Amino acid sequence: MIMKKLIAIGAATLVLAGCSGGAETAAPPPPPVTVAAPVTRNVVDWDEYVGRFEAVQSVEVRPRATGYLSAVHFRDGQYVTKGQLLFTVDARPAQAAQAQARAQLAQAQAAYANAKTELARTQTLAAARAASQEELEARQATLRSGAAQVAAAQAALQARALDVGFTRVTAPISGRISYRRVDPGNSVTADQTVLTTIVSTDPLYFTFQGSEALLLKYQRSGAGGQGTPVRVRLADEGEYKHAGKLDFVDNAIDAGSGTIRARAIIANGDGFLKPGMFGNLRLEASKAYPALLVPDTAIIADASRRIVYVVGKDGTVEARPVEVGPLMDGLRVIRSGVTRNDRVVIGGIQRARPGQKVTPQAGKIEPGKAEDGSAAAAPPPSAVAQPADGR
Repeated sequence: MIMKKLIAIGAATLVLAGCSGGAETAAPPPPPVTVAAPVTRNVVDWDEYVGRFEAVQSVEVRPRATGYLSAVHFRDGQYVTKGQLLFTVDARPAQAAQAQARAQLAQAQAAYANAKTELARTQTLAAARAASQEELEARQATLRSGAAQVAAAQAALQARALDVGFTRVTAPISGRISYRRVDPGNSVTADQTVLTTIVSTDPLYFTFQGSEALLLKYQRSGAGGQGTPVRVRLADEGEYKHAGKLDFVDNAIDAGSGTIRARAIIANGDGFLKPGMFGNLRLEASKAYPALLVPDTAIIADASRRIVYVVGKDGTVEARPVEVGPLMDGLRVIRSGVTRNDRVVIGGIQRARPGQKVTPQAGKIEPGKAEDGSAAAAPPPSAVAQPADGR
């Protein structure tokens, strides 16, 4: 009886051992990964710079008359228009000088009128041989001197009238005015005392510095010239929504920094942008060109190179070195290394190993093609290309 039980236990042990050995020798199925062909889109390369806004016009308002400030005619920070009255300087001294000049003009005109009368009388006497030629010439000289004195008096009166006008300080440009720096009752000096400042608000300049290498690239490619589109975002903005155009590139490279100054002009109709604000500018560095794009997450950093996993027809994974370009809507431009027919691993990358087989599952890269199946249009301004090197 005991012998039969031992035989049964041994048989059961052999059966279990056989089942365990069969499980160990069965090969596991290849791991699943998601694959898709690269997306074809027309893209535009953009270079990024840091700069700040500047006013197109900036004026320090100074008086042109010396005296005591009598009134201020604006509110600090308001928008003023060209010719608007801002300050008044006490005009009484200038008005008194103007009255004196007016009296001197009247005196000169009276002397001139008397000289004309004397000349006419002398001419009559000379015709009757009752006056000498020397006397006639003297009367003519007196008349010419009187005319000159009238002209001088008229010029002096005009100058005094200007002095009276200069007691009214008006806005030389339209723009946003600063605070008043001098209160009424204080003395101001012509052409010296700064009363306030005015800056124009629409449009604004955005100035930045570019490297010599980028300048050479633009000159060789024909990009980055005047009129090139730019977009700017502020420090707290996520999108480059302030549009403009490149307006000016300086004529020489700074020997100390190796950079060149450039400037864009940005519309500011609502006055939101202020001179002195910093921002990031993107400059269109190329024309639209067709490119292949894959998700940025599908690119693996391998030491100093970038690679993507491509699945062959037999399901084998291949590590393909690629040259990457700018980033657009989460998709990275691939300049070389893959073709539009390659099956790139976009999901389950951690399960893929070069040289091993996988089970490819068809996926889709978003955003993708246009509705008619052709290459998508150039990216909208909110999806500009970002430099791959993070400039």
